Amino acid sequence: MKKTNLVLVLLMLCISGISFGQRKKKNNDEIMAAVQPTAIAQSPKLVVGIVVDQMRYDYLTRFWDQYGEGGFKRLVNQGFNCKNHHFNYAPTSTGPGHASVYTGTTPATHGIIGNAWYDKTTGEEVYCAGDNNYQSVGTSSDAGQMSPHRMLTTTVTDQLRLHTQQRGKVIAVALKDRGAVLPGGHMANAAYWYEGGEQGNWITSSYYMDALPQWVNDFNASDIVESYKKPWETLKPIDTYVQSGTDDNVYEGKIDGETNTKFPHDLPKLWEDNGKFGLLRVTPFGNSITADFALAALEGENLGADAITDFLAISFSSTDYVGHFFGVNSKEIQDTYLRLDRDLARLFSTLDEKVGAGEYTVFLTADHAAIHVPAYLEDQKIPAGYLDMGGMREQLMEFLKYRFGTTDVVKNISNYQLFLDHKVLNNLDIDLDDAEEIIAQEVLGYDGIFRVYTGHQMWQGNYTQGIPYILQNGYNQKRSGDVLMVTRPGFASYGRTGSTHGSPHIYDTHAPLLLYGKGIKQGSTVNRTEIPDIAPTIASLLGIAFPNGTTGKPIGEVLK
Repeated sequence: MKKTNLVLVLLMLCISGISFGQRKKKNNDEIMAAVQPTAIAQSPKLVVGIVVDQMRYDYLTRFWDQYGEGGFKRLVNQGFNCKNHHFNYAPTSTGPGHASVYTGTTPATHGIIGNAWYDKTTGEEVYCAGDNNYQSVGTSSDAGQMSPHRMLTTTVTDQLRLHTQQRGKVIAVALKDRGAVLPGGHMANAAYWYEGGEQGNWITSSYYMDALPQWVNDFNASDIVESYKKPWETLKPIDTYVQSGTDDNVYEGKIDGETNTKFPHDLPKLWEDNGKFGLLRVTPFGNSITADFALAALEGENLGADAITDFLAISFSSTDYVGHFFGVNSKEIQDTYLRLDRDLARLFSTLDEKVGAGEYTVFLTADHAAIHVPAYLEDQKIPAGYLDMGGMREQLMEFLKYRFGTTDVVKNISNYQLFLDHKVLNNLDIDLDDAEEIIAQEVLGYDGIFRVYTGHQMWQGNYTQGIPYILQNGYNQKRSGDVLMVTRPGFASYGRTGSTHGSPHIYDTHAPLLLYGKGIKQGSTVNRTEIPDIAPTIASLLGIAFPNGTTGKPIGEVLK
């Protein structure tokens, strides 16, 4: 009897254990089913990087009421808006801007210290994208002799190519060669730019290929570019452009052949005397041509057609040409942005159709912002003005003769930097640090100069804020000068019409950053973000390695 009871007890325990195990497994399965798997990275079919040349942040807010729903407003309302976004270096110009956006670092590291600069080794001026080792493709001129060889670090586009074993395509397009070459990086499948001139063709360099693809030849042979040879009239009634100054004023440049600055601008009449197809650069039609070509690239290269992420880098350059020529307060700049807004809407609509809504990621930023025309600011009783660089040079040469006995102490003056001749100073038995400080003290007294810093300060200091921080991030030890000058706020070395840029002042550093699409949150921030943060943010989204010189940080608020 006792043996029977023991067997029954053991049997009950086994049944209970099996039942408990089954319940526990069921509970665990239910818990695991309820937990959503964490995506280690996003895999958009296509990343579209957009750089708008010379875009101030306040162009978003100033023209907001006249934008449509499918362009800038779509990015802001459905994406993420970094409202306090800045360049953290100077000079704020096109070459350094495009390089910094895509490398995730500053000229101190990537080496693109200007559009052009004095080469201390050769004693000659060099262009940021120029390379005589390669030949033009698509033209008989030298306009295609370009490569990214002066950019010393990788780009986020390079890292995508490395990560995907070169299966992910990278295509870069811009009117300006440097606006395509630098974003494309060292490993781009192709970079294309616009030649203008007699034919208005898109060209490239033998760095990328030996002959243009058929789709590019077809685009060049079409009448697409020719169709923009027409009068430039305002997109909307000009009396609605109340966000800008008067149409005819002394602060805007005149296209050769015009007697005033008023709309409309008769491009066919002005054609022959203004570079023919090159004239389109100084109109919003240059941006439309860029959008047309980018869409042709999307189709011709089958971008975003599979699960391996591709990258399309687009730079809209006409905003810079128009800003330089007409100024940031002109009705021309307003019309250019309203038309760009329409081109962006056209681009996004095509991406929805070809790649798929929710299957691509976009960021939009600028390569620099711009100053109000100083002559206009003067007339509004705002402290502003112009530097007489020629007069300053003469004054400096007289000082050098008096103080050092020779003007050979200074080899070059460019990009608001003085390059000293170290050999001459050594022969004169003058310490470089002493010479830098003596010359800096002299230059500080010149009209229009706000601050002066020496190369010694850039080498020895560790600045974390303000103008010296911005200058130091732009200072490359091998390439930059020995004395750095900063203009007074509101002052520029430029003509009395049109706007310019390049300074460390906030009107040149405050630019937009909008992100939208797969993996991007909806929202905004007023926390400070900086241009080098863009590349590591996109790299984090994609789960790829950061560019190898990265100094920026991912913007965590942006990513899902």
